[in-house]
Amino acid sequence: MARKKYQHYTDEFRREAVIRADQPGHTASSVAKELGIHPGQIYNWRRQFTRLSEKQFNSLNGVDYSKPESDEVRQLKRERDALKKELEFVQNAADGWPPPYFASQHD
Repeated sequence: MARKKYQHYTDEFRREAVIRADQPGHTASSVAKELGIHPGQIYNWRRQFTRLSEKQFNSLNGVDYSKPESDEVRQLKRERDALKKELEFVQNAADGWPPPYFASQHD
């Protein structure tokens, strides 16, 4: 038995279907029937576009969470972690300084 091929719709087609279903006097079912698709598709597309539009608002309390800003934050965190490791190394090395024999000679 052959697999059923899925119809792939463009983003423009999906957006138009959702916009038409949201207009007064239209329902998702009526628009779906006109377009020859299942009404569930329109509900799914609406949910997807709503989720996408929520992610478009990338600033909160004056902080920009857009992709370039996020890349910079990740880079700064990597640099911070590297500096913490260097500081820890220097502190561990300094724990035994001055050596006991050196300190006793200068007392």
